[in-house]
Amino acid sequence: MSASQPIALELDRVSRRFGRQDVLVDVSLAVPRGGITCLLGESGCGKSTLLGLISGIDRPDGGSIAMAGQQVSGPQTFVAPEARNVGFMFQDYALFPHLSVEDNLAFGLRGLPKAEQKARIAEVAQRIGVAHLIGRYPHSLSGGEQQRVALARALAPKPAILLMDEPFSNLDQGLRERVRRETVEILKSLDTTAIIVTHDPQEAMAVGDQVVLMRHGRVEQSGSPYDIYDRPVSSYAAEFMGPCNRLNGIWAKGNIETPIGRFPADLDLPEGALAVACIRPQTLAVMRDGEGITARILGKSFLGESEQMDISVHPLAQPLRIHSHTRSPMAVGEQVKLNLNGAQVHVFAEADTPPPPKKLD
Repeated sequence: MSASQPIALELDRVSRRFGRQDVLVDVSLAVPRGGITCLLGESGCGKSTLLGLISGIDRPDGGSIAMAGQQVSGPQTFVAPEARNVGFMFQDYALFPHLSVEDNLAFGLRGLPKAEQKARIAEVAQRIGVAHLIGRYPHSLSGGEQQRVALARALAPKPAILLMDEPFSNLDQGLRERVRRETVEILKSLDTTAIIVTHDPQEAMAVGDQVVLMRHGRVEQSGSPYDIYDRPVSSYAAEFMGPCNRLNGIWAKGNIETPIGRFPADLDLPEGALAVACIRPQTLAVMRDGEGITARILGKSFLGESEQMDISVHPLAQPLRIHSHTRSPMAVGEQVKLNLNGAQVHVFAEADTPPPPKKLD
């Protein structure tokens, strides 16, 4: 996020409790105007609760929320949801089944004169690509069409910020990717500030200008998709953003020593301390001959665009996993040589091991 980029939404040490359970703890976040921010995390991390606080349907127990520099939630301030100019697109779309598409789009425009309503409905229906559906009812629409109508309804009042709670999760895989791509194109073309909740790291990296990874009610890491994937701040962030081979090792002279090699890192650890290396499956490669660590192929899986291989390396108790876009002629049971292909290895203090997850929201 550029330092000169205007801020559409700012959260400062926002907290929320339900009974004795801390659901959100000191969440601070800046959302740039005109960009897509993805709130990412496992079920129960507090991301949907955070949407509720931003929209105004719930109040924080601590901290403040400001939109375009104006406080909307704080110790002495609370602006009602209808006065925040925030759009909300629900996971199940929440279209009114007894209303036509046209009447669904008109729902958030009831304060406008009829002529202005009609003009706005025609404009948004054309922009979102649902003009041909205007006289139909939700039960006659496909999943992708329902999603588009829900998006059009949320955008019809021209919200300053659009909140989207798992907007693609109800769609089949092939349709989900197409609708997701089209939705991002629409949001970008309208210069819409959007906050999208998702549990899917691949989705967050595909659509987000900014990704906010949450963990047990706190922000674990925020930044661009490249920042979080390439420079995770913890083993939790590294493993959540993509598969990792996790190797325990000993910290010595600025390196972690593991059974498959020594890897440098910038950690403030005492000599002999335990550390952990996270190695992406695509950073490993095997060959029949040559230099490398002796290993044995335990299993192979063909995944279409890639091949997955599990290999055993003495003295590791758990097999290592390899992903390759090149098909290997080597068979299960064959002895091979293991090499790193030069990609980065992420090293963290052993104490960073993630605690068991707790359900919060």
